[in-house]
Amino acid sequence: MRFLVDECTGPAVARWLRDQGHDVYSVYDEAPGSTDELILDKAYAEDWILITNDKDFGTMVFRERKLHRGVVFLRLKDERPVIKVNAIDRLLKHCPDQLAGRFIVVSETQIRFAQT
Repeated sequence: MRFLVDECTGPAVARWLRDQGHDVYSVYDEAPGSTDELILDKAYAEDWILITNDKDFGTMVFRERKLHRGVVFLRLKDERPVIKVNAIDRLLKHCPDQLAGRFIVVSETQIRFAQT
């Protein structure tokens, strides 16, 4: 799969996804300081599924009706890299074919598909 990992989500998540064989664009490594709008536009234009823990993307998708190819929003109480990786690993094991075009909220205990 193709994932664009937001800067706030961090390089550890991007490295782990690459190690799993995914195509990854890391904002942290390749375009630090990019605006949320630029990130979402890039993800849409280049067919990336965005992984973020920035709730502003929810506002952009739901209120502003911005187009996307899929957004995985990590809503975690503990944002250590290992917790982020575990959440994404669980998502990819349970729902790998359900990510494209969806807004998905992943917590430590739940995976929820929001209606856009």
